[in-house]
Amino acid sequence: MDPEPAPLTERISPPLSNTYVPREHEPDASEIDKIRKWQEERIERRLRGEYESAVLRLGDLIRGSMATPMRISSIRVQGAVQTRSSFLNWLIEPHLSQAKKDDTSTLKDVLTSTKHITNTLLEADIFSVVNPRIETSRDALSRPGDVDLVLSARQKGRYFLKTSTELGDQEGSVSIQGRSRNTFGGAETLEAAFSSGLKTRLAGHIALSAPISPNLKTHGEISVFGLEKDLTGFASCVEGVRGLRAIIRSTGVRTTNEVAYEAALRHVHALTQAASLSIREAAGHSTKSSLSHSWCYDSRNDKAVPSRGGYFRSYHELAGLGGSAAFLKSQLAFQVARGIFTGSTLSFSGKAGCLYELYGRPARFNDRFQLGGPLDYSVLLHILSGRSFADNIRTSISRPCISAGVGLLYRLEPVRVELNFGVPLIASRSDAHRRGFQIGIGLDFL
Repeated sequence: MDPEPAPLTERISPPLSNTYVPREHEPDASEIDKIRKWQEERIERRLRGEYESAVLRLGDLIRGSMATPMRISSIRVQGAVQTRSSFLNWLIEPHLSQAKKDDTSTLKDVLTSTKHITNTLLEADIFSVVNPRIETSRDALSRPGDVDLVLSARQKGRYFLKTSTELGDQEGSVSIQGRSRNTFGGAETLEAAFSSGLKTRLAGHIALSAPISPNLKTHGEISVFGLEKDLTGFASCVEGVRGLRAIIRSTGVRTTNEVAYEAALRHVHALTQAASLSIREAAGHSTKSSLSHSWCYDSRNDKAVPSRGGYFRSYHELAGLGGSAAFLKSQLAFQVARGIFTGSTLSFSGKAGCLYELYGRPARFNDRFQLGGPLDYSVLLHILSGRSFADNIRTSISRPCISAGVGLLYRLEPVRVELNFGVPLIASRSDAHRRGFQIGIGLDFL
């Protein structure tokens, strides 16, 4: 008879080698903090995997049920305590009426309508978050497949106030700006801004805008404005403007279409001793009542420093519907930008304008083109002095105005700042020029 084997504890004698191999890179048991962090990461990975698996299963379920008959019976918006229900119905009704008319509506159509309605509410700029969910219809007369769309919304803040002070070399300004969003519960925006400085002594406006179409592509705006501009640097006078403006603006993917009416009272005053005879004749009050239309196309990738795309804007104004000013004014502006190689861009831009007097009334100083300054390279052809157009072209070519320099551009959204350094090389007698090195600073509001 064979003897019994010895117990395992007697056959294995220490010291023993460590044969433990970690499968999930767990740290040593003696390091408590690392163990806790490793355990948290492990649980997080497991939960993330379960969530991704659930999303995939839900996606497969929805894709397999796209053809299921389903129709939106009603829409409810929760959390819109400061918005009129009539305004919400005005926005939603086009989508809801179209959904009710379609008797062959499916889950795919319901999801598409939900996306469009959610985007419409977000585009109104009164909600920061809109979370949709689909529930079984509560209507007692509902049919099989009818559902309710519930939109849980969170409204944005209503009030905004900003003050700023700017100081520079012989320049300074103080401004205050306030804005009220969703003022009357219909996505209206009430804005007021006032500023005072050395160049623009006083400026301010109050504007009320609101959407006038359910797709939110068309807005209406009414504003009252006033300003006092110090033009003593080149015109030896101060210009004051007070007026009312009404605008209808329609926007597309890359286009903006605008029709406006403006009634303004202008005042040229505070003439200096160096004022010319034409400025002295223009001094006093004048009134303007005009209709204008502007159309803009913009495909640039950046408004301040574009590297590709194009820009075109046309502006036409007809004055003479009352008031002392009567003219037809047209302006065109364009810009084309193309990238040459990495970090370099070639940009070509231009502006042109035409002013035609009506009813035999001479164009006033307020309505003429004011060319030049730190943002413009100008060539002025005055064809109303009795000289032919060919004579003006010949004179401009034979007696050009030439300057050389370099410019720096700063992008401070929504303002583009240009700092130009230049030296005039050739100037005509009519130019107000100064010898030596010159600096020009300009602001272009984008």
